Amino acid sequence: MSNIILIGFMGAGKTTAGLRLAKELGVSLIDTDQRIEEEQQRSINDIFAAEGEAYFRGLETQQLKKLMQQEQAVISVGGGLPVQRVNHPLLKQLGQTIYLKAQKETLVKRLQGSTTRPLLKGGQLEEKIASLMEAREAVYEEVADIIVETDDKNLNEVVEAIKEQIGSFRRKEIK
Repeated sequence: MSNIILIGFMGAGKTTAGLRLAKELGVSLIDTDQRIEEEQQRSINDIFAAEGEAYFRGLETQQLKKLMQQEQAVISVGGGLPVQRVNHPLLKQLGQTIYLKAQKETLVKRLQGSTTRPLLKGGQLEEKIASLMEAREAVYEEVADIIVETDDKNLNEVVEAIKEQIGSFRRKEIK
């Protein structure tokens, strides 16, 4: 098994589904945001506040490069990581990319009250999500090998859908 990389908007379920998927597949979960926080010894909010978004995006690219020798893991990446074009070939080399797709209304419900996401601070949550989704959705679809819709699905259904899609993807590659 190559790596499985989960991409998508914040609140789409990348880390939550990633944890369950990794457990069921008997592999580890690597969360790039968590690794950045550990290495920097500060939160993403603090990194954004002190250094800015461009600096953080550079840290994301560094994380991908560090993972290039990784095999057989589920990797959850930050919502903005795929938007950086420099990361596209790295994602393709690293494994199968799965876009966990959710509609704006679903994301608004899931992200209501979140204080750990710097790009959602200040202003109207729904407008910020809509604006970011407009900028990111086409990129997610372009980068993804597989798209799994998460709206109206519980965690078990999302993980089963991912496993089902991974199986079909592998069969297509073998032919």
